[in-house]
Amino acid sequence: MGQIKQKIALEGIRFFARHGFYPEEQKVGNEFMVTIETEMFVVENLNDELSDTVNYERLFEIASQEMKTPSKLLETVAHKILKTILAEFSQLETATVSIRKMNLPVKGEVKNSLVQLTYTR
Repeated sequence: MGQIKQKIALEGIRFFARHGFYPEEQKVGNEFMVTIETEMFVVENLNDELSDTVNYERLFEIASQEMKTPSKLLETVAHKILKTILAEFSQLETATVSIRKMNLPVKGEVKNSLVQLTYTR
């Protein structure tokens, strides 16, 4: 019999934060949307405990903590979130962190920008 892979994700977590390359961006702040996706193989003898899975409340706490510290680059923020998740949930096969900046400092209409990092075991 094959293995069962499960996905635990938080989609579109909305944050107001002060990330941005330009000083004005860090001063004024912006709206960001964070998505975290994790995948792992299901434990053979699942016993209905959080220790057998990924706690999405903890994923939210990790993202919230990192979004509070201003950074110039969203790549830096996504990397810190991903590293913390991987340190805490060693059973993960893959993990993806996506951050969207909703209001860009460009002249023109753009829905959002996206930075996405994926870890694969």
